[in-house]
Amino acid sequence: MTFIQLAIFTAANLIAGMLTRTRLRVWILMTASLVLIYWLQPASPVRHLDFWLPTATLGLVLVVYGITRPVPRRFERSDLPAALTVAITVSLIAGMRYLSPICCLTPTPPPVFVQVLVGLLIWAALVALAYFTAGRKAASAAAAVLIVLAFLFLKNETLGAWASAVLRSFTGQNTALAKPGDLAWLGYSYVAFRLLHVILDYRAGRLGQEFALDEFITYAIFFPAYAAGPIDRVQRFSADLRRAERLDPPRFTDGMTRLLVGVFKKFALADTLALMALSPLNAGQLQSSGWAWVVVYAYALRIYFDFAGYTDIAIGLGLLAGVRLPENFNRPYRQPNLTVFWNNWHITLTQWFRGYFFNPLTRSLRSSKRKVSVPVIIFVTQLATMGLIGLWHGISWNFLAWGLWHGLGLFVHNRWREWAGPRLALETRPAAVQKALTFFGWALTFNFVALGWLWFALPAPEQSVSVFKLLFGF
Repeated sequence: MTFIQLAIFTAANLIAGMLTRTRLRVWILMTASLVLIYWLQPASPVRHLDFWLPTATLGLVLVVYGITRPVPRRFERSDLPAALTVAITVSLIAGMRYLSPICCLTPTPPPVFVQVLVGLLIWAALVALAYFTAGRKAASAAAAVLIVLAFLFLKNETLGAWASAVLRSFTGQNTALAKPGDLAWLGYSYVAFRLLHVILDYRAGRLGQEFALDEFITYAIFFPAYAAGPIDRVQRFSADLRRAERLDPPRFTDGMTRLLVGVFKKFALADTLALMALSPLNAGQLQSSGWAWVVVYAYALRIYFDFAGYTDIAIGLGLLAGVRLPENFNRPYRQPNLTVFWNNWHITLTQWFRGYFFNPLTRSLRSSKRKVSVPVIIFVTQLATMGLIGLWHGISWNFLAWGLWHGLGLFVHNRWREWAGPRLALETRPAAVQKALTFFGWALTFNFVALGWLWFALPAPEQSVSVFKLLFGF
């Protein structure tokens, strides 16, 4: 994200926030989001992929909307303007290929218009099929599987390289040059979580209210939260969209303050710390234990300021538009234990996995005909959940190791709390003792999290082991 893009984002949200006509405000936010997902998409060495990937995002959004609509409401005339806006916007972005002075919004020129037309026809056929299969559980299950499969190809290097080779063969490019990084699908992870939430709530009968197409598109690709979250729920998001409140001075002040704080965290703190933070390049150059600790701590702070900065920017922009995005960080590095840390780090991701994986898995094990002890249930659910959170960042051994590191840490903390709570009665101890124990818990938690970032930052687990040895003087 550049400062020019950020200025345009801010202007679009200010314009939307000053409107009290709900439909017009939604239309502006939807159109701005449509344009900006193409503008933000990075270039790809695979020809025209930086155009087709945002287009595929829109296709998935429309398909999920069609599948999860109530059967009597397969398509309503009120949805037609939104559908036409999407088609016209995509066509205009593609047509910029022929406007040489201002080409192009995408990093590389879009495909020729005949190819775009064929793609849009295929796209329209899939969306029509989704509308006709609304209400069928098999259709929603197929959509969920498709979303997860696409995620696997994006996050696994072997599958990603194979997919790149296939795409290169279609475009007449050298397949030997295929790399996993060719599939840089910006924002897919967060769009996938939003769409899976809708599908899962629909299948469980929890979706509740109906949503207009323009509201749903805006929810799925809302540009402040498109690239880095936070993950929102459609029910809460649409309620904000329908609340026609003009931008007043207090909300303007709150939004701009949050935006500027985010800019400072991301561009001043995180980008400066990146110069000295742990990386695959400098990990092999470390010679002393002291300097190793410095780069590890620098990485821990850098990843927090980078991610929390983007979240502050998203929340600030949302406030300007009248959308209060959920909080994602709440001083996680100041928490006294690992459980509380994960209740305050990437909050919306943790809540998503807790609601759609951890809790159902726990209920399943507890209701199993075979008696499963509580410690075993906690062990299995903590490791499985944190392992999945690790693999969400990338399907590789280092991310799995990072997830299991935290899963084991959460299990140990849970067992310690169960054992120590009634025996030590810490709440009855003198205030000085409680403060000392709180400080000790914070120091232990912070260092455990900081050391865990070694698995996250370094792609080769053996390199992480080498840094661990250096840190502790082996």
